[in-house]
Amino acid sequence: MSKERFFIAQVGRTVGLRGDLKLHLHTDFPEQFRPGVVLQSSRGALTLADYNPKRGTVRFEGYESAEAAKALTNARIYSDEEQTRTLCPLKDGEHYWFEIIGAEVYEGSERLGDVVEIQRMLETDYLLIHTDEALKQEGLPKEFLLPYIPRYILNFDAKAKRLSVRDAREILEAS
Repeated sequence: MSKERFFIAQVGRTVGLRGDLKLHLHTDFPEQFRPGVVLQSSRGALTLADYNPKRGTVRFEGYESAEAAKALTNARIYSDEEQTRTLCPLKDGEHYWFEIIGAEVYEGSERLGDVVEIQRMLETDYLLIHTDEALKQEGLPKEFLLPYIPRYILNFDAKAKRLSVRDAREILEAS
């Protein structure tokens, strides 16, 4: 059984002569990039030798020259749920995207649909919600975007995979 992987970064061009590479983050948790951590990539397992958040660079064990590091250019870096939970602790009230994806969305007692994806646009995360079949039969759009901000999000129950929202029906109707 394979574990679901989450795309967290992409390796860019080489920088300097010691095998440093630009790292383009696709995660809110840069603290998971610390020496000794083994990361899965599109090129196999990679052990982090160094991460410099100020320069946005990374170096991997066994790739400590510019020539060797070039082999990793454009590699995609992944994490899985277990590694994410271990390396990226959350504060109270925070949730991982993989917990929210698949959640049922309710406004009061009305089921609006299911979260199928989270998209980041500028500084705001948006939930892509596939509309409930009953609402689609009423002529409402098959999907809509809901900003993941306190104005709309009341509560998320991770165990029940249930997201309680407000004013989302208006967004659905206007979509």
